[in-house]
Amino acid sequence: MNKHTDTSWEEQNSKQSAAPHPLSRFKTQALILSLLAFVFYFNSFFNENAFDDQMVITQNEYVQEGISGIPNILSKGSYYSYFHHNNSNEQLPGGRYRPLSIVTFAIEQQFMGTIPSEKADSFFKQDITFNTSGPEHEQLVQQMHIRHVVNVLLYIVSIIVLLYFLRLIVFKGSPMAAFIAALVFTIHPIHTEVVANVKSRDEILSLLFICLTFIFEFKYRQSKKKWQFAAALLSFMLALLSKEYAVTLLVLLPLSLYVFDRYSLKKSLLAALPYLVVTGVYVLFRLQVTDPNIARVEQNIINDPYLLAAPVDAIATKISTLLNYIKLLLFPHPLSADYSYNSIPYKTFANPLVWLSLTVHSTLIILMFTMIKKRHVIGFAIAFYLVFLALVGNIFFNVGAPMGERLIYHSSVGFAIVAAWLICMLFENSKKPQLARNLLTAFIALLILLSGGATIARNAAWKNDDTLFTTDIKTVPDNIQVCYNAAVSYVKNADEITNEQEKQQQLHDAIAMLNYCMSIDHTYFLALLCKGAAWEKAGDVDKAKATLDSARQMNPSYPALPGIYKHVSDEYMQQGWALYGKRGRYTEEIVEYLKAISIDSLNADKWYNLGGSYFHNKQYPQAMSAWQRCLRIKPDHAKAIRGISSISGMSDSMRVQK
Repeated sequence: MNKHTDTSWEEQNSKQSAAPHPLSRFKTQALILSLLAFVFYFNSFFNENAFDDQMVITQNEYVQEGISGIPNILSKGSYYSYFHHNNSNEQLPGGRYRPLSIVTFAIEQQFMGTIPSEKADSFFKQDITFNTSGPEHEQLVQQMHIRHVVNVLLYIVSIIVLLYFLRLIVFKGSPMAAFIAALVFTIHPIHTEVVANVKSRDEILSLLFICLTFIFEFKYRQSKKKWQFAAALLSFMLALLSKEYAVTLLVLLPLSLYVFDRYSLKKSLLAALPYLVVTGVYVLFRLQVTDPNIARVEQNIINDPYLLAAPVDAIATKISTLLNYIKLLLFPHPLSADYSYNSIPYKTFANPLVWLSLTVHSTLIILMFTMIKKRHVIGFAIAFYLVFLALVGNIFFNVGAPMGERLIYHSSVGFAIVAAWLICMLFENSKKPQLARNLLTAFIALLILLSGGATIARNAAWKNDDTLFTTDIKTVPDNIQVCYNAAVSYVKNADEITNEQEKQQQLHDAIAMLNYCMSIDHTYFLALLCKGAAWEKAGDVDKAKATLDSARQMNPSYPALPGIYKHVSDEYMQQGWALYGKRGRYTEEIVEYLKAISIDSLNADKWYNLGGSYFHNKQYPQAMSAWQRCLRIKPDHAKAIRGISSISGMSDSMRVQK
């Protein structure tokens, strides 16, 4: 039996056993939670791809290969395909190995249709800033709707498993407390990133298999059935393959046995030994797959948010930032997809928030050890919160971001347990039980309504990159990553604006954002690339080319560069004709055409047009040379052949006259 040393808590459980609540049945609770999750996240079914989805899904060649890509998914880092196709290094220390969610994406792709290998290369080289998406890409966007449905269904399954974990282990004998904890977790708006961003399926699967590990381990302890022990170890390995966070079970699993099954400390620790062996196997395999060489990682402010801070200020800022998680758990507004530099300004130890955070977290640590010693549920809940927080808080490990809403997903289980315990304590200690029950019902109803409104609205922001970053730029206007992505959206959508003045304003706003990004990190290659695209769409082709030339010096083999340069070349041709050619100003037209050809020298039509401009300007030798160059590229170019014939005819006529 699961016995807590807190007498009043046991008495409360007894009261609940004598008068069970109508909602105490597991099936009823599971159905309510499933319906709530479905209603909260139904509008995410219509979302597309956003943020990091392209890294692991839409621009992951192994995912697009379907089931045949699974061996490569299992044998390479999670972001290998994306960085390989973009000719850049892994940008996160130690790499990332989270293959399970990516395997599920590949299985989905198998049923939805894979991209033929002969089309894959051209697909991955498309450039988002110029709207050059082909039919395969449009197909992938539509397929994201299906992936969003799967994400919500997995979230619902994970909630049901979480509820069972809470009823079986944490709140054994108190099904309403388990239900309230699962309810708080289900409806919390901070989870919108995990559910509405398909890439974050790794978080859902991770928590799902962590809970299953707890469940099978406790079931095995009760029944001694070997298959349950094997299921526990398998669940643990799947949790590790979902995300490395499962390593926390080496602490939390023996702790749960100590607190809830009253094992001795020695016996609890011995129970963790088989999981230590599984962890060792996982680590050995991970080392074979990923590159732990941090020196190879690109050092920039985006992936190292404390790069510009003095070491002592970096520590102060990290400590202070931990407080933001508690704030968002208590009041989840406003939310942001990204908290990169400079959305959280650097702080010094003179800042009172640093000391407040130190005080709060020190208190939590002391309370955790005190309550664990008493084998109290609160001790386990705080440990659940802090152990996962230790992995993502940048204190012990650099996670490449100051914070993130998805990063608190696992820790929020601990928060939900504490919230449920406090609510039940207040309810049970009331002198007017019926009034307390009515107030509790009203409070939960209000909480559901408020959380539902916030979650549904946030899901809409996650529709795609355009909606996400143009929304979040209002929340974190100084965030370098959000500024860049908002600028990309402005540039990409500029062609849809019919009012020229509004279009120019949007493009110059984008350029200003990109200049801000470059002022912080002058090596920000993608910002420079997007700035070149913005100048091209704004009609300043010379600035576009100069900007792209600077970008090419940084990364000459970037796959999208040829496509962007072609747009600039085309713009030179159009500009040459519109500004000069149709007005008979052939000398100026020739200058623009030469600029175009210097970029796109293998385009037969451009050589033909240059020849025509020379011809009209009565520079016949140059015209002949241009048309001959055209024919070397395209021997059957009829217009160039006729042009050469006309010049030859003129030459023959002149010889006859002489």
